[in-house]
Amino acid sequence: MDRVDYFSTSDQALSLIEGRYQRFKFQRHYHLDYHFGLILEGQQRFVYQGSRYLAGPGDLVLMPPDELHDGHSFSESGYRSQVFALEPSWLINQLDAHSSTCLSFTHPLIRDPQVFSHLCQAHHALRQGNLSQLAQDCLPYETFGPLIDRYSHEKSSEPKHLGSQTLATLRDYLMAHLSESIHLWQLANMCSLSPTQFQRHFKATFGLTPYAWLTRLRLEQAMKLLKAGVLGTDVAHQVGFYDQAHFSKAFKQCFGVSPSQIR
Repeated sequence: MDRVDYFSTSDQALSLIEGRYQRFKFQRHYHLDYHFGLILEGQQRFVYQGSRYLAGPGDLVLMPPDELHDGHSFSESGYRSQVFALEPSWLINQLDAHSSTCLSFTHPLIRDPQVFSHLCQAHHALRQGNLSQLAQDCLPYETFGPLIDRYSHEKSSEPKHLGSQTLATLRDYLMAHLSESIHLWQLANMCSLSPTQFQRHFKATFGLTPYAWLTRLRLEQAMKLLKAGVLGTDVAHQVGFYDQAHFSKAFKQCFGVSPSQIR
């Protein structure tokens, strides 16, 4: 049975599609946006620029805007896919290629387990809609950065390391606002960088994303508060976790014990 669901995200430039196709066939058509398709089950056959392709589980289909193509199931059992639809200007900004009007890729069909896994996780997280603000801000770059760096024709410039004083300033700011919603643009402005540049330079310096770093700071502070005898429910709110279950899960993943086991 054919079924297609469309999802919006907090960023209007990025939308999601999830579909199971059995009898439905895409006739020759084109998109205004980039479409990145993840084949989860079955096989999809499509024609692109005069060549025939067969995509199966674990394959990533890259379809640029304005390129004619079709698509249908290879067998009667059908196929299941998840798709990211991204506005061209948004994707180009992720590369910091402001002089370009279009971003092209080396091949329309890619098999890369790491990239595929990142995209699957991001598609799921974005559909859930329960991410913190900084996680929402960082997720698109973290998701599409490796894909762009590995397979696009244009390569982004080498990231630069942030200075120790800059890191100290960022840490002091985050520690003073652990219980608040943090936006990526706030941190980027402190370094006089665009959000995309900040993420690239930060990860090159620290080896973590800004969101992962903030999460670790929150959990380290939570450990100190628990050791000082503060109740776990109060600790969760003081360090910016608004859901007790989420806090307990993150804490145990980080330290190997639950908050209730800290004395």
